[in-house]
Amino acid sequence: MDKKLIKLYSKIELARREFFFYCNLKAPDFYKANRKYLIELCNDLQEFYEGDDDVLVINEPPRHGKSRSAGLFVEWVLGKNQNEKIMTGSYNETLSTMFSKNVRNSIQEEKADKYKPVFSDVFPGVAIKRGDGAMNLWSLEGGYNNYLATSPTGTATGFGCSLMIIDDLIKSSLEANNAAVLEKHWEWFTNTMLSRLEEGGKIIIIMTRWASDDLAGKALKHYNEQGAKIKHISMKALQDDGTMLCPEVLSKKSYEAKVKAMGIDIASANYQQIPIDLKGKLYESFKTYNNIPKNEYGEPLFTEILSYTDTADEGADYLCNIIFGVYNHEAYVLDVIYTKKPMSVTEKDVAKALTNHEVNRSRVEGNNGGSGFARAVEKIMKQELGNYRTIMKWFHQSKNKNARILSHSTWVMEHIYYPVNWKDRWPEYYKAMTTYQREGKNEHDDAPDCTTGVAETMIMLGG
Repeated sequence: MDKKLIKLYSKIELARREFFFYCNLKAPDFYKANRKYLIELCNDLQEFYEGDDDVLVINEPPRHGKSRSAGLFVEWVLGKNQNEKIMTGSYNETLSTMFSKNVRNSIQEEKADKYKPVFSDVFPGVAIKRGDGAMNLWSLEGGYNNYLATSPTGTATGFGCSLMIIDDLIKSSLEANNAAVLEKHWEWFTNTMLSRLEEGGKIIIIMTRWASDDLAGKALKHYNEQGAKIKHISMKALQDDGTMLCPEVLSKKSYEAKVKAMGIDIASANYQQIPIDLKGKLYESFKTYNNIPKNEYGEPLFTEILSYTDTADEGADYLCNIIFGVYNHEAYVLDVIYTKKPMSVTEKDVAKALTNHEVNRSRVEGNNGGSGFARAVEKIMKQELGNYRTIMKWFHQSKNKNARILSHSTWVMEHIYYPVNWKDRWPEYYKAMTTYQREGKNEHDDAPDCTTGVAETMIMLGG
């Protein structure tokens, strides 16, 4: 008996039962027994498929085999169960088609060398249905519409799936920093892809982390809130102990060269799974409150209620108005107006807010029409709202904006308190504050600029 064939037959039997051994059988030069992270990845994929988890999110560095493993996983799953209906989504039609062709061609591969294993060795009798092997949509013999490859620009109409795999939707930092693109990805996932998922179906999202609100980030948050069973795998190229995840795939020398070439923020997203908007962000944390300070009679203990306004310099800028109560040298934010609405609207909105919160004094940056805005708000308060309590003051801000924001950032984190639900009350302001970068790459600085004005006001009062 040929010992080489006996060894091959034992490997084939293992490959039928264990996904890693299938990968090792098909691509032994990559899926080596000493690459622990690949064994863990393959085992996690198999455990997810065979277990009761609903969603699996995999974040792994480039070139470490995440897309390759996904393709082999589709082969293995269809070999195990010809009734599975699998839908994969990729960045564009070209990539989704390539993914589909690789899987289809692997299943169709004919044996030419008795020592070279093919799909049919592991799963005999499983084949592509004749006349139903289109590049993006095909079936197995005895099955119907077993596989569909699509993208955000493709279609999924008329196809239902039991297993959905999303593979790397973001391909550049430009997309990662584009909120509109990220929102379109989420809309495509929720409106198109999820409508195709059958009852009891499973979802796998495989991607390099780019932004905190990319598809992986939004999915983790959404399914956690829904109480779904989630498994999250996050692999860093550079481990916490200074070693590399797999030096054969990416050496430390190569990693350091890539970091130097692409910049620390992009490298951290690509290789360390730290989203761009969280790497180098200025504000590391914010303090919150459940209830404003009150005495034993339930009366607020604020010594003053103040307001600070930074008007929009240009059409694309935001007007930001922050109303806050002062107690024990701390600022408690009571209300925020953060909007791109025209002055004709914001003048009335701010006047109402100042009146409703019984603001004592309001400071307005007088640059670029700020003084005119302050006069208009004052007029509305007195003539339309009967508010003579609030004193309006405008002034010219001559100090460097970036320097002000940076130098007061610690005070902001230590002494400004937000309502515990401020993320829900003022979502755009919250996002602007929590993603603001210490060095450049900020589309808007209106929220940090106005918040810095609150800090400066408090410091002037002796806070």
